[in-house]
Amino acid sequence: MSDIIAEINRAVSEAEGRAAAAAAAAEIEAVRIDYLGRNGLFPALSRRMGEIPPELRRAAGGAFNAGRTRIQAAIEAAQQRLASGGEEKDAIDLTLPGRRGAAGRIHPISRTAEECAEIFRRMGFIAVDGPEIEDIYHNFDALNTPMDHPSRDPQDTFYFPDGRILRSQTSPVQIRVMETHTPPVRIVAPGRVFRRDTPDATHGMNFHQIEGLYVDKNVSMADLKSVLQRFAHEMFGPDVRIRLRPHFFPFTEPSVEYDFSCVVCGGKGCNVCKNSGWIEIAGAGMVDPAVFKAVGYDPAVWSGFAFGLGIERLAMLRHRIPDLRLLYENDVRFLRQF
Repeated sequence: MSDIIAEINRAVSEAEGRAAAAAAAAEIEAVRIDYLGRNGLFPALSRRMGEIPPELRRAAGGAFNAGRTRIQAAIEAAQQRLASGGEEKDAIDLTLPGRRGAAGRIHPISRTAEECAEIFRRMGFIAVDGPEIEDIYHNFDALNTPMDHPSRDPQDTFYFPDGRILRSQTSPVQIRVMETHTPPVRIVAPGRVFRRDTPDATHGMNFHQIEGLYVDKNVSMADLKSVLQRFAHEMFGPDVRIRLRPHFFPFTEPSVEYDFSCVVCGGKGCNVCKNSGWIEIAGAGMVDPAVFKAVGYDPAVWSGFAFGLGIERLAMLRHRIPDLRLLYENDVRFLRQF
């Protein structure tokens, strides 16, 4: 009997030592398997109890039960120790600097839109917003767009079953402001617009614009050109020049398209500007009298100009981005450059 009790005591000491030194859950589980598992030491000792004389079984049984309880307690203590942080070598040292989480960045489209709005704010313009789901009146009729204009065709504009549309420009914001404000008016309207364009390197079905409107007495094309020239200098540097070319838009008369001298080659000619030295930016012009009449302004008293800019186009020029679609793929490797 003394042999089996000694074996029990020795096994308990070994198991407690291993549990106390365990640094991982797998090591604790190994202690349980070796001593209390189905093929472990204590089940084997239990099968040997039948060999002990009846008068000595009580003492051997007591030692057996006490030993098994101590091993189980040692295993539970080791598990609790690991769950609460482990030994000192695995504990969290609060004096060490923490791991800084990855910080997000402003998307280049949003950053460019904010920079544009800030430039125009310094010239006295106020940034305003409007709904992306518009009605026909504000998107077309009030802007003097005739019924047969191609932009009104479902091939070009997204229509809802109830007749409303996804706005194709931010010009409706100008109409809504003029309907509720008396002149003078000086606003810019940044926002997202939608058109049925086939996506490619320079086009998308949704993109961003910032449009401007200035209404006051005696406003002229010279005022428009000075604002655009100032914007070009602020955005691309003091050496950038602008030029105005005659064009047609239903909501302005006279209308122009305006270009910036190439920001890549400085106007000397390169593959970006197709060796012309100029890059087309957008359209502008003096507000058509029909638009003023639609919002209740007297065109004999008030005059004004309007202009538009594509945010993605400006971002592509400023950062030398070759493909518009790169801005929408959410590739962090690309976006973290900005």
